[in-house]
Amino acid sequence: MHPYRTHHCAALGAHAVGETVRVSGWVHRKRDHGQLLFIDLRDHFGITQIVFQPETAPFATAERVRLESVLTVTGRVVARAPDAVNPKLATGAIEVACDTIEVLAGADTLPLEVNSERDYPEETRLAFRFLDLRRERMHANVLLRSQVIASIRRRMEDQGFVEFQTPILTASSPEGARDFLVPSRLHPGKFYALPQAPQQYKQLFMMAGFDRYFQIAPCFRDEDARADRSPGEFYQLDLEMSFVEQEDVFQAVEPVIAGVFREFSTKTVDTPFPRIPYREAMLKYGTDKPDLRIDIECAEVGDIFDGSDFKVFAGAVAKGQVVRAIPAPGAVGRPRSFFDGLIAFAQSLGAPGLGYIQFQAGEAKGPVAKFLDAGRLDAIKERCRLGDGDAVFFACDTDAKAAQLAGEVRTRLGAELELIDTSAFRFCWVVDFPMFEWDDEAKAVGFSHNPFSMPQGGLEALETRDPLEIRAWQYDIVCNGVELSSGAIRNHRPDIMVKAFEIAGYDRSVLEERFGGMFKALHYGAPPHGGIAPGIDRIVMLIAGTDNLREVTAFPLNQRAEERVLGAPSPVSDKQLKELNLQLSLTAREALAAERAEHPEAAPAGADGGD
Repeated sequence: MHPYRTHHCAALGAHAVGETVRVSGWVHRKRDHGQLLFIDLRDHFGITQIVFQPETAPFATAERVRLESVLTVTGRVVARAPDAVNPKLATGAIEVACDTIEVLAGADTLPLEVNSERDYPEETRLAFRFLDLRRERMHANVLLRSQVIASIRRRMEDQGFVEFQTPILTASSPEGARDFLVPSRLHPGKFYALPQAPQQYKQLFMMAGFDRYFQIAPCFRDEDARADRSPGEFYQLDLEMSFVEQEDVFQAVEPVIAGVFREFSTKTVDTPFPRIPYREAMLKYGTDKPDLRIDIECAEVGDIFDGSDFKVFAGAVAKGQVVRAIPAPGAVGRPRSFFDGLIAFAQSLGAPGLGYIQFQAGEAKGPVAKFLDAGRLDAIKERCRLGDGDAVFFACDTDAKAAQLAGEVRTRLGAELELIDTSAFRFCWVVDFPMFEWDDEAKAVGFSHNPFSMPQGGLEALETRDPLEIRAWQYDIVCNGVELSSGAIRNHRPDIMVKAFEIAGYDRSVLEERFGGMFKALHYGAPPHGGIAPGIDRIVMLIAGTDNLREVTAFPLNQRAEERVLGAPSPVSDKQLKELNLQLSLTAREALAAERAEHPEAAPAGADGGD
């Protein structure tokens, strides 16, 4: 018999009654019924109930053992009494009558309960992540992540994509977020950078003649934590394709994403994903990350208020501002506190407030309605598709600020009016992003998003059109209001790239200095190519039904970018610093000294960073 187990803890059933078996695992629960003692033994696969008879050596050992100790139990499988069957367990029809028990590893008093979903402070959970990961929900989330990645790989390979790895030690990127820098021992004063994304390398793969590349790529960005963005590192499905247009990328990506969500969830996933131009998204939803589960579309109604007796809006429109209407279906009949709460919400976002109208029994009521004639009220109802029992809120400001406020109010209304369809994943592609935007601070035109996207219309558009009217072959994939990724058809011609950078205020030398490797490669025959990189962490987060990436990451950093189990980042010895030709600043040395004074047990000897 195997020294640890003949079966795992979810494998035994009625078919095994009468067999002598051996199982190993952690003590999940203990229940002392006086004459009998029960232990639920848990391993990776499930739980088996062990029963101990009194006045036996195993009974005495089981009495002493603590929760989460590791045991090996040998015994006979017996059927449970009919009234003791547990249908919630795969092994709920049987139990193992213990003959022998061995304590493989004892456990100290637990800092958090493994056998419950009781809430604990995040710092406690991260400091004892190895215990947190034993809990059912976290264990399932990490397994889900593995299964999702395996499914993605199969689906990508089935479409002819080939997985390559790109370098982890690379050059610092002058664009994007902060780099994590790695000092070079062999090249004093120089640094590697951990890749923010494999962007340039995957484009170089296309220039090297490969056709369809992908990898589950680790990416590193030194940025602050958010619920939907991990500090430090994250993973993405990075892909690139040669000789493609935008629609070819969509056709390749949609089956993979939709297939994975359908495989691991019972929620509805409609395909094809709708294509929504950026300007339309900002007008209808107030954001380029629309949650299409909310059946509310905003509308521009500034022309209806133009020249009206509602002087606040009429005057603003005359000065070039806009008025966005946000429908509130079925809101009539809600208490006054509902409307006051929406106004207070808008004010918390920095807006002066919200106007609103209620339509009921053929009449229009509210602080705005009395200033509008019947024709204007009917025009608002028609444009916003309103009927009796509906209300509408108004945001008046510059185009950008009104859109942002309307988007926030729309999302709030969706939640408060229970208009979010929780039975579905609603995807869309947001397309036709502007290539350039006006930088009010610099008083100049700059890149709107990705400087390496191909402008729609190519070189001719750059030479003949207003830069602020030029669209890029650039796109986002969005699910339930969460951006999974941006992507683009790349600019594969150096002459177009030089002109695009010139419009944004950079001359050719900037390209040669900052992006010299890729810019050089473009001069030796680059195919039209494009790609995207949906975030693995966000995909798993959505499927798992959580709103925090740390719930689907095994060992994440906390809000202060610290890994709490092994203690990263950590000080290093003087010897290591000397080998790297580094010397800590006075500020850093003082910070380390203060930390050491507060936590003397955490500092390794010699880690003072001195000369």
